[in-house]
Parts: sequence; C-alpha cells; structure tokens
Amino acid sequence: MGNETHKDQGIVSPPDLATEGFVSSRRRALASLLTAGAVLGVGRARGAEPAHSAIPAPKDQPNNAHAEPANHPGGAAQPVVKTQADYFYRPNIHYSPSTGFMNDPNGLIFDGERYHLYYQYDPFSPYAGRVHWGHATSTDLYTWQDAPIAIDETPAGEAYTGCVVMDRNNVSGLFPPKTAEKTSVGAGASGSAVSVPTATQEAVRALAPKMGKETSDAPYAPEAMSALKPNADKPFGTFYAPEAGPVASANANTSGLPPMAGGMIALYTRATPQKQSQYIAWSPDGGNHFIDYDQNPALDLNMTSFRDPKVFWHDGSQKWVMVVAKSREHRIAFFGSIDLKHWMHLSDFGPAGLFGVDYECPNLLEVEIEGQKGVRRWVLFVSVNPGGPQGGSVTQYFIGNFDGERFIPENTVIGLTDFAKDSYAMQVYNDFPENKAVYFAWFGNWQYCEEVPNRSWRGLMSLPREMSLRHDDMNWLRLVQRPYGLAALRQPEMPFKPTRIQAQSGVQTSLPVGQAFELSLTATVDERVNAQPDGNQGRAGRFVIVFSNSQGESLSIGFDAFSGQLWLDRGNLHGFSQPFFTERFSTPLIANSRRFNVQIIVDACALEIYANDGLSVGTALIYPANPLETLSLEATNAGATIHEIRLCGLKKTMDRPTAA
Repeated sequence: MGNETHKDQGIVSPPDLATEGFVSSRRRALASLLTAGAVLGVGRARGAEPAHSAIPAPKDQPNNAHAEPANHPGGAAQPVVKTQADYFYRPNIHYSPSTGFMNDPNGLIFDGERYHLYYQYDPFSPYAGRVHWGHATSTDLYTWQDAPIAIDETPAGEAYTGCVVMDRNNVSGLFPPKTAEKTSVGAGASGSAVSVPTATQEAVRALAPKMGKETSDAPYAPEAMSALKPNADKPFGTFYAPEAGPVASANANTSGLPPMAGGMIALYTRATPQKQSQYIAWSPDGGNHFIDYDQNPALDLNMTSFRDPKVFWHDGSQKWVMVVAKSREHRIAFFGSIDLKHWMHLSDFGPAGLFGVDYECPNLLEVEIEGQKGVRRWVLFVSVNPGGPQGGSVTQYFIGNFDGERFIPENTVIGLTDFAKDSYAMQVYNDFPENKAVYFAWFGNWQYCEEVPNRSWRGLMSLPREMSLRHDDMNWLRLVQRPYGLAALRQPEMPFKPTRIQAQSGVQTSLPVGQAFELSLTATVDERVNAQPDGNQGRAGRFVIVFSNSQGESLSIGFDAFSGQLWLDRGNLHGFSQPFFTERFSTPLIANSRRFNVQIIVDACALEIYANDGLSVGTALIYPANPLETLSLEATNAGATIHEIRLCGLKKTMDRPTAA
C-alpha cells in the first residue's frame, strides 16, 4: 500500500515494512528456525505468558464468556421433547443441524469439487457443551449433505473453533509418503519402489548446511520492531515447535480430491478448563474425518483463553500465517510457519475496538474495492462476546495493511458487520473459486440461543455472503455484503408490482406460507414541504414494509426520510420473549437522501436485510406464534414512488422436515 496520504481524512498510513529485503531476511530466519527444530530435535518451546483472565473459568467448562450447560453434571440427561416449534421454525434454505446444538462455522474450504462446512456441535443435546466438529458438504452452498462428525471431543478436551487448509505438497509431513510404481522415475536400480521425500524433508536437506552459528538470517533492526518484542536471547521473536515425532503411518486415501502429495489439514483449539492450545490434524479421506497429530499441541502458550486459529497462505512472504485470539487480553496474535507444525510469533494487534469480555474467531483477508479492479485492502474481523452495542455477541472489523508480519489499521475507525444482533463468529472460505471473499456466520446470539422455542435442534447458519469494500457517500471505506448464489433459488415472481403509494395509504398481497421468500425494492419518498414533527408519521414521511397475520402479529421494516435511517421492529411477534431478545434496531443509510433500496429474505425463524446494495446488513431471528400471511407496503404523511420491486418464493434446498 506504501506511504499513502488520505487527504480527505487527514490520515497518513504508516510506511510499508514489507520491503523485499526484509521479507526475504525474515523468511530465511523462519525457515532456518523451523529446520533447526527438525534437524536438531528442538523440543517444545513454551510461552512464558501467564493466563491473563480476570474472570475465573467454571470448573466444568473451558474459559469463555458463554455457559456450556451440557458440560454440567446431568446435562446430558435433560429431556429433549420434539414439538411443533421444531418444524415451524426450521429454515428451508439456511443450514441447520438435524438435532443438537450448533454454533460457530469452522474449517470452511472449497476442495475443488465440494464446499465443506464444519461447525461447533453438541450432538447429544440442544445446549452448548461437549463440543465436536459437525460436518456437511455442498456443491452450491445451499443444498447440503450431512456427513459424520469430523473431529471428536476427546480426553484432551473439546474441539473448539478452527480452520482447514489444503496442504497440497505435504509440507507438514503428516501424510504418509507416497511410493512410486516400479516403472516410475525414482525407482531403485533393482526396480523396487522408493519413498518420495516430502517438501519438508527437501527443505531440511537444503537448509541443513546453513544451520551453523555464523548464519546471517537475523532480520534487520530487530530492536525497532516493538511488535515482535525481540531480545538478546530471542532475536526472532518467540518460537514454538512440537517435539519431533514419527510420521503417521495410516493409509492415505484422499478420495474426492485431485492427486496430490498431501491433503486437508485442520488447525483448531483443544479446550479444557485448565488450558486452550492449538492442535493440528490431517484427513486421510478428503475431509470426512481428521486424525490428530501425535505430537500435539502444535502451539501452546499455557493460557486458558487462547483460541480460534484461522490460517492462510501469504504470498508476499511465502509462508502460512495464523491469526488467533488471546481472548481475555483483547489481542489478536499472528504466527508464521512454513510447515504448519512449527510456529513463530510475529506480532500482536490490540487491544482495539470494543471493550467486551472475549475476543474470538479472528479472520484476516484481502477484500477488493468496488470500482477499482484488482485493488484490495486487508480486513481483520474480530468477534466479541459479550459487548456488542445491541447486547451480547457482535463482530467488528478493521481495514488496514498487512505485510506478512503485522496488521496496521489505516485509521482508528472500527466497523460492525451487522446492525442487528444475530450474526456472529463469521468465517471466510479458504480457496473459494475466483478468490472471492465468501463467508458464513452463526445465526444467533449467546444471550438467548439456548432458550429459543425450538427444542430438539438449535442453531443455524446465515446465507453465504460475498464481501467487497465500497467508499460510502462520506468517502469512508466500508464493508459491503450480499447473499451469494441466491438467484438460483428464485421461483417465478409473484404478480405484485405497485409503482405508487399515496400518503396515508398502502397496498397488500398474500405471502407464500411455509416457504422462504425474497422481497427486493427501490423506492423514493416524496419531499414534504412542511417537514415538521408529525407524531409517529415522521417529519418527512416514512415508508413501511409490514409482514403480518390475522392474529395481530407484525414484523416491520421501515425507512424514515427525514433522518435517512432504516429500522427493524420484531417486537410485535409473540412466539418468543426473553429479557435480552432486543426488539428494535436501526441503521443510517445515506444522509439527506429520500431514496433507498432493500433486499429482504424471510425463511421461517431467519430474517436477513441488505440495505443500500449491501452497505447496511441486519441479521435477526424472528419467532411469530403464527405464520406471517400478508405483505403490506405503507406510506405515512408523504407519498412514495416504487422504482423496482420483486417478490418471489425461494426453492427449498434443505432436506429437513419443515412447516411447508
């Protein structure tokens, strides 16, 4: 990004530290350290950091800000009775588990043929606890096939959030070495097969002669790099390496994947009440299940709140980068590796942003700026729980630069991914086609997710969302989110095409009951000459979208032309009530503009709102006691012109029993 001056904001970006010489030097240092661990048998290097937690962890669950009732004595014995609510609130196009409790998406990756969705899962009861990795696969991100549990809870702890990467060249050395056929190149003189060395073994062989005391791989000016905290004993930063161990010898069968030396690697957190550390596991069967590395943990700081690794390949510095949360310290740590097993600390980011209790589920990626083909910015996402402005869970983001070592925000502004409160723990897909930035988020909030009215299953995912960046009307760079691939689900449009609504009037139509549907419209509210307060009519007119039923329930989404704000009101739905189940939300759109557009998806208990072409997004659980049957478009004390409108049903994709 270089040293850029943003005249419109009076902000000067810090200089880019990733010069070619610096990156090359740092990479050589990293490679040499990792090779030293492999060649010289370096033992585990443990961080000396104590567990910085002001809140003691419950004795029967790992240290986090949400309760895990399923871990309590007798938790598994709580009766689960399937009721009508389990069918009525079951989504048609959003993924939900068949039974049990689901939260964070994990391990999102496209393997070349299938999209994998792993997730935090208690298969035994509809409450958080006893966390495994559930698994489903899809070819379109909507039609999902359930798969067996991929990672189990074990005596080593619960399987908390993590990621999956494709280790194509077996740089980890975890996959059993392939053997060549008798007629292949590399066969011995006798024609017998010989082992083909892994990429890690080749690196060790190449770098071993350079491991003497005279090595010059140290990065320049380490004393100037405060984020790395170098000292005389650790000029490269803290280095972490599992003890050398034998390569797993299980039979490799990467069925469903293209031919490759390696395969799919999971990096995730094992959590106990005493400690959270990062584990690595490999899959012998294309991601259906994973086998833990026998020298785990791969990264251990002796902390009780250290979790949720997200790993990606950084081209600029030619290494794997891990972003992981030091949750109670409100820091995001960055580590580097060339073999996925040995990790060196690079820097920390934070504390920054919202206060909250726990920082969780970090993601770091480059996102393209709209209208500037090929121009991207780095975006760091950090989930916070509790501590959201609306209460409970929230995800914040920072826009800035990443040089392979550290993330530096380009200003002091933070953004939130959602103006409502039911989108959390988002994770971006690795290896998505065309390098698109697509993610899933958990559709829920820790304040009430274990109390919602459906009993035999709890938890669902958002729709897949594609991200970009856009300069708003005040020239701030902001996140844009749109549903990905939804067009393929649209059924023929319903014959509802109003173009004009007079003041103090409205129009109505019937809704498809028991089916997911989409409403998209663009409208302009008339200018009101005497823009004075007018009770609940609004000073300059309001346009209101109402979903209702004959029992008197209603869900409203409205636009106030005077303030240029959008609101959501779920307070007149009677299927669920709880002290933290906030009823109303709002978001600013474009100042001094009476025009707006909105895309609304309603799917049983799921409501998603994308306003102003994805610049403002609201994700909310909704629980009407009876089906919503009618759509009304209303104008208050100023008329409105509807420029575009589309109302259509959405084809059911989930093989689950629903109300339809």
